[in-house]
Amino acid sequence: MRKVPILITAVTAAAMLAVPAFAATSSVKVGDNYFIKSSGTPKLTVKKGTTVKWRWAGSAPHNVTASGPAKFHSKTQTSGSYSFKPTKVGSYKIICTIHQPEMKMTLVVK
Repeated sequence: MRKVPILITAVTAAAMLAVPAFAATSSVKVGDNYFIKSSGTPKLTVKKGTTVKWRWAGSAPHNVTASGPAKFHSKTQTSGSYSFKPTKVGSYKIICTIHQPEMKMTLVVK
């Protein structure tokens, strides 16, 4: 009779560990006039269905505007965040329309 509670506990633990795999999120820092600090054009590669969350860290107003397999556009803001969950594979060109062409990045979805 002790096998049933052990089995239930094992199944419950496995289910709790599996949940984070379905909720993948990747964050991008939106600083003053950059998306990701790096040399060249910043690039982020994620799997299809991963939520990409841009988080404002600077004090200047910015937006996130994309062209590619899907188009999306955040409101212009100075704080907070904006999320997008790509469902189409491909390369997205991301810019801030206020600070283009300097403020840009590439989002690659596989």
